[in-house]
Amino acid sequence: MHRSFPVLSLSPFISRSAVLPSAAVSRVACAIMGMLGLVTFTLPPAQAATATTHHRTTHRHAAATASASGNPVILTAQPGTELDKQARLLNAEDIATSRRHKEEPLVLIGSAALSTRKGESAALFVELQSAALCGSAGCSADVYLRQKGEWVKILDSVSGEISVLPTSHRGMHDLMIDGTDKWVWDGSTYQDTIGAAPIGNLRGEIEQFQEQKTAHKSSTKGH
Repeated sequence: MHRSFPVLSLSPFISRSAVLPSAAVSRVACAIMGMLGLVTFTLPPAQAATATTHHRTTHRHAAATASASGNPVILTAQPGTELDKQARLLNAEDIATSRRHKEEPLVLIGSAALSTRKGESAALFVELQSAALCGSAGCSADVYLRQKGEWVKILDSVSGEISVLPTSHRGMHDLMIDGTDKWVWDGSTYQDTIGAAPIGNLRGEIEQFQEQKTAHKSSTKGH
């Protein structure tokens, strides 16, 4: 039930020339009294429960979506660290190629546990960025796994964000490349599930680009 308030008592807040319906006047009056600390407002129990349920449902949905899409592997520059040193040794040939083109490549690395068995060593993710090493599809990344004291390449030249999925095959988590391309472990390496063979394509594009660039420089010097 709304209490009625004399319109004249609201004169400091409402212009006398304004004409408001009684319901609107009551709402304005309640608002003013609320600001003065005379009235407190609480949600009815049913509405409060509905709001809480909606928030929890949204949170659960967001968590489920994140879990389904996997955990992205974050690649960053970590100069001077042991993993950075290992990454540079493993990619010494590509680094030398970039330097021959007068470019110092940016070395990005990351690590993530791929084995479903606890205690297994984390994999090393490496991406080199330079104009000489990146093709039209972008810069490629390689993945290495420590086996019998040595780093062994288990995924070669993939382009796009790499995420570790909660699903697994043969004791290793599946990988999602660029949000759409799923790779699974076959016991010794990762295999693409979409039937395409993009592994060699990016490397071939890079080599072709380098050859064309070298040929162009040679022809320019000849003139």
